[in-house]
Parts: sequence; C-alpha cells; structure tokens
Amino acid sequence: MPELPEVETVVRTLRPRLLGRMIRSVHVHRPDILCPPGVDLASELSDRPVISIDRRGKRIVFSLDNGDRFYIHLGMTGQLTVVPTLPATPPAPTHTHLEIRFDGDLLRFRDPRRFGGVWWVGRAEADAGMGPEPLTLRPSQLARQLAGTTRAIKVALLDQKLIAGLGNIYVDEALFAAGIHPLTPANRLTVEQVHALNRSIKATLRRAIRHRGSTLRDYMDADGEAGGFQKLHKVYDRKGQPCRVCSTPIERIVLGGRSTHFCPTCQPGNDGARPRRAVQRSR
Repeated sequence: MPELPEVETVVRTLRPRLLGRMIRSVHVHRPDILCPPGVDLASELSDRPVISIDRRGKRIVFSLDNGDRFYIHLGMTGQLTVVPTLPATPPAPTHTHLEIRFDGDLLRFRDPRRFGGVWWVGRAEADAGMGPEPLTLRPSQLARQLAGTTRAIKVALLDQKLIAGLGNIYVDEALFAAGIHPLTPANRLTVEQVHALNRSIKATLRRAIRHRGSTLRDYMDADGEAGGFQKLHKVYDRKGQPCRVCSTPIERIVLGGRSTHFCPTCQPGNDGARPRRAVQRSR
C-alpha cells in the first residue's frame, strides 16, 4: 500500500503539472469508487481551477477556487498519473476508474483492487479523525499519543487515528532505526525510546521521500516513474537475510494481520526496557 513517502512523491509530481489548471471534464468509469455514493463529481469539478494539491496522511487533497475539496486515497494498488492528450490521448490502461481532463493533460486514477477511491468533502474537513503528521510530530506529542494504548508499538503506529500516514514498510524501518522491538507495548516505551523513535520516524520518511518512495508492485508517481527506496530497506521484506548492521538473520512475525520484520539482535526484547544503542539511523 502506498504510504506517506509514496503519497508525498505523487503530490510533488502532480503540482507542477496541474496547479492553477482548469478542469474541463470528468469521466467516472466506475461510480462505486465515489464517496458519498451518487455524488455528481463532473458537475462539482467542471470549469473549476485546482488551487492546491496537498497530502494529509495518505490522502491526496485537491482544493478548488470556491473552497470545495475532494481527496483520493490510493488504497493498495492505486495509481494517479498525468498523461498528455496531444497529439493524441494514449489508451487508458485496464482498471482506470476516473479521468479528469485539463487543457492538454489527463489525470487518471487506476486501481486494480479497488481498495482506494475518491471522496468528495466539499467545505468539510478532509482530515476528520486523523492523528498528527509524523514529519512535524514532537516527542511530547508522540508520548501522549502512545501513552493511552497497551497495544504493541508496531500495531499502535499503524493506527491512523494516532499518527497519520505511517504504514507497514516505514514502521518496520523506523523501529529498526530506533532499536525498538515491534512487540514492545506502546505505553511502556521509555523517554529515551520515544525520542529515538520520533527521530527515526522523521529520518526514515525523509530519506524515503528523497528516493521517491518504495516500489514493490504497483506504485508509481504522477509521471509514471517508480521509486527507489526499496533497495535501501534494512528489515522490511528481508526475512532470513542478514541484518545490514550485525548480520543476524532478519525475522518475520505477524502483528495485527500485517507482516512485521525486525532484527532480534538490534531490536532486543519486547518488555519496554531501554534498548541497546540506537542502530544506524537513516540519514
């Protein structure tokens, strides 16, 4: 599933192509991707310019000149790409569910598994119920968010109501960088662990953004380019391979229904004790 770095990369590649541009027409090929059901997206968007494109958590939020907004969630396999329509519009790939036409360009939303979609929010908030952004999170905020839950830290960090934008890949990578075992109860992290985790989350996400995200299967940015951060993963999807720090084989367990990868040497114990040295934080 595209996570914060991938969604941020899509937003950054959409902006130079679409900001200030007038929406000329909208074609919804699968109405069931729309929420609320029955919304007339074509009439809401046509002849309106896009004045901002932002990321909130894993959502791509488009704002129009009249204050209305809609957002697109990429789900597990969603792709949001801009293709030129001149001299001729390239054929739409299979599973293209939405096309928004601008002068000379076409924004396409493709989602083979249809876990993503398009949400019309109008003047309402586009981030109701979401936690704070991890890139601007202070250690004191992180401590407060985690203090009220006894869940394993890996499971807690995936909760979008606690922190918005984190997903399976980058939680595994951040916990490794902070030297924290994924089974550690969230409310038992020490002050030192919370500070280490806050630093590692930011460093991991920023490094992933610099490398344009991780492409494991379907992800691509708005220009149709793949990411490169998957080549730098320290633990994610590396079960049985040697740790890049200590050579211990990486282990895999399942937490909250999600694959979880960690180094048992660099991330010792699961009792909330202070970790050994923080390991090789991302730069």
